[in-house]
Amino acid sequence: MIKRIVLSVFLGLLFNPFCSYSQDSIPKAKEIAEENNIKFQEYFFKSLSEKSIKNYQSAIENLEECNTISPNNKTIYFELSKNYLLLNKTSEATQYINKALLLEPTNTWILLHLVAIQKKERNYQEAIKTQLTIVQQKPKQRSELIWLYYLNSEYTKALSLIYMVEKETGLTTRLNQLKVKLELKNKPIALKVSKDSLTQLITDYEANKPSFSKLKKILTLAINENTEVFYKYSSLAIDLYPAQPFAYLSRGKALQLQKKHQQAIDVLEIGIDFVIENSLLESQFYTTLVKAYTSINNPKKVLEYKIKLKNHKI
Repeated sequence: MIKRIVLSVFLGLLFNPFCSYSQDSIPKAKEIAEENNIKFQEYFFKSLSEKSIKNYQSAIENLEECNTISPNNKTIYFELSKNYLLLNKTSEATQYINKALLLEPTNTWILLHLVAIQKKERNYQEAIKTQLTIVQQKPKQRSELIWLYYLNSEYTKALSLIYMVEKETGLTTRLNQLKVKLELKNKPIALKVSKDSLTQLITDYEANKPSFSKLKKILTLAINENTEVFYKYSSLAIDLYPAQPFAYLSRGKALQLQKKHQQAIDVLEIGIDFVIENSLLESQFYTTLVKAYTSINNPKKVLEYKIKLKNHKI
């Protein structure tokens, strides 16, 4: 009898319109998303405004609000890093620019900012390494590499690169002055800093025994310079090197560029199993999979890989 009474009361509460929540009282996901988007924009533009009047701490606080609304955003990480550098807090600046680099490792602007941080710390050796990465993508950035060699007291390397730049594009007034200064004491040495052209790499690759390192260079350049070459050699990479995760990552990106998103996902999810103790490469797989699943409108999988990326160790 008591069980029947309890059951009756429970059912009454469950179906009583005054005690239950109506569907109208539940915020719609779309409305929440729009509200968050508006808040994000308000905080972001407020941060830019505060930065413009040199109120960097306030800019950082607004960016942190953006980060709460939309975590794992490379633009927010980039802006946080820039503001921390303006406050001369290089440790925090480095922390956030590294997070941005995990999301987009080849972004020239992010890499250039990392060089600025390293110069601020007078860590010229690391700045040179970063700048060499930039030069591989943007040969016109060699001028900055000259100054880094000079600051690191590597005068012969600086002079050799000056001669290379002079031959290819000519020298600015400042570089010409530096050339004269260095020529009084130093002799140039041979440098291997020039970027091989894509055509040269392909010719060398086709004329010699297949080499994964050479094929990787081709893919790294082709994704930005020649998509047709990228399509061709990313397919070849998997055929020749089926245990190399970079081959699968490249092929996945190629398929995405061709709007073949499901095929890209299939390739990427096979390839990620080959990644062993390579944090940066693993994060690139996660980032690419997020984009692919977004393209086919699969929010569940998008969220899954965003969580993996967020929890990924830097």
